[in-house]
Amino acid sequence: MRSSILFPMLMMAACTTPEAYGPPALSRDVANAGPAELETRAAIDRIKAYNPTIGAVIALNPDAIAQAKAVDESGQRGPLAGVPILIKDNIETADNMPTTAGSLALKHNVTGRDSPLVSGLRDAGAIIVGKANLSEWANIRSSNSISGWSAVGGQVRNPWALDRNPCGSSSGSGAAVAAGMVDHAVGTETNGSVACPAAINGIVGFKPSVGLISRRHIVPISISQDTAGPMTRTVRQAADMLTAMAGTDRQDAATAEADARKVDYAAGLDGATLAGKRFGVMRFASGFGTDERLEEAIALIKAQGGEVVDIAELDRGPIFQTQLGVLLTELKVEMNAYLGTLPGEAPRSLAELIMFNEANSEEEMPLFGQELFEQAEATDGYDDEYRANRQRGFEAAGPNGIDRLLAEHDLDALIGPTMPAAWPIDPVHGDQISGGGGGGLAAVAGYPHLTVPMGFVRGLPVGLSFIGGKWDDAKILALGHAYEQARGPLPRARFLRSVNESDDVAEAFAPADL
Repeated sequence: MRSSILFPMLMMAACTTPEAYGPPALSRDVANAGPAELETRAAIDRIKAYNPTIGAVIALNPDAIAQAKAVDESGQRGPLAGVPILIKDNIETADNMPTTAGSLALKHNVTGRDSPLVSGLRDAGAIIVGKANLSEWANIRSSNSISGWSAVGGQVRNPWALDRNPCGSSSGSGAAVAAGMVDHAVGTETNGSVACPAAINGIVGFKPSVGLISRRHIVPISISQDTAGPMTRTVRQAADMLTAMAGTDRQDAATAEADARKVDYAAGLDGATLAGKRFGVMRFASGFGTDERLEEAIALIKAQGGEVVDIAELDRGPIFQTQLGVLLTELKVEMNAYLGTLPGEAPRSLAELIMFNEANSEEEMPLFGQELFEQAEATDGYDDEYRANRQRGFEAAGPNGIDRLLAEHDLDALIGPTMPAAWPIDPVHGDQISGGGGGGLAAVAGYPHLTVPMGFVRGLPVGLSFIGGKWDDAKILALGHAYEQARGPLPRARFLRSVNESDDVAEAFAPADL
């Protein structure tokens, strides 16, 4: 049987919604509690109420209430002071919680270390309320995986329709925010793992420029593409988090410029406008059922005074041809280095991890295997072929991709649909994704990528991507914020058991009267 640190996944006998629960009842009399403690207790109660249906959280922080009381006693103020935040469970925190990456191999991996990004959030007064479930090993174990599944946490479900996939790998972070457990979470991305779950769960997700946030004490995949990023209900919340998380870390060479590049990202949203801004629509990365919502977003941008130009083509062949080999090479090198730093009993190399999965295959591989791990183990490190492929992919995505398009068309940003609407959770065939947007360009180049909800397809949310050049993080957030304000409020997730229950599907699916 699958084991879980905290929450067993329950069978869905009925549709359970936040409205059905009503305001969460606090655990005990807290008449004298301060605002941080009250909000932290409320978040814990919401997690306990919703998680058996959604499966978005792996563990609660046993020290969260004490940390909240300390913030109250300090009188600390600021946009994140006393705010409960979920941390994806491939990011280390110094709390009494393991960092598992969703794997039983790391079930007892309590390191006592804060990732620098977590330290930044704590310094801003945020409360680490727990760890979010994820696609195991950030979805790099198998090409036949089910996004949102981990051996430790089970299957994350999409709060908009519980039989739909939440996308990976930051699935728990996205679903928890969409479900209303918290308004702030941290995800990580190598290629799409912040953007996709944010878009598909109907929230904001921001993948910053690689090097703006330290990757130290985060379970790695790629030295060239990995980054953490905020996942929130609004762009302003994401900007507040980014301000706290960003900064130079001498132990992560990629962040050498971070302090010089970092600004107050929330302050940069004030006065943000679409008027006079130029956007390039990535028609080469559009479609997959999102056309109507995209045209509405374009019309809104134009109505706000923005200019829009179509970009019909871009050769992404070099990216597709090189990326997997680059990532698998980096995975072996970086995973070996990371596992070697862990205390206690844990595999010390990718080879040992593969052996652990084979020895525990009933629990670790009941639905899909580990062929990507095995392919990574067969790579030869950072040799000339790797370096050539890495450079070829980067140039196609960055200098000859995003940078060239921005310059040739005099653009402020590229836009397009982030992903299709959520596909069904499918334990037979694995992920069945009908298409993808232009986020891979930003991932391979290491450039910023913001997704903001732009509407719904058959009751399922889809997102609008804003992509810019290296270190354009503040500009991209400001553009996304201006769009979000013009778009106006959207409804909250409904916890439908199936998309077939949505208003524009249920009537059409009704059986004939006999």
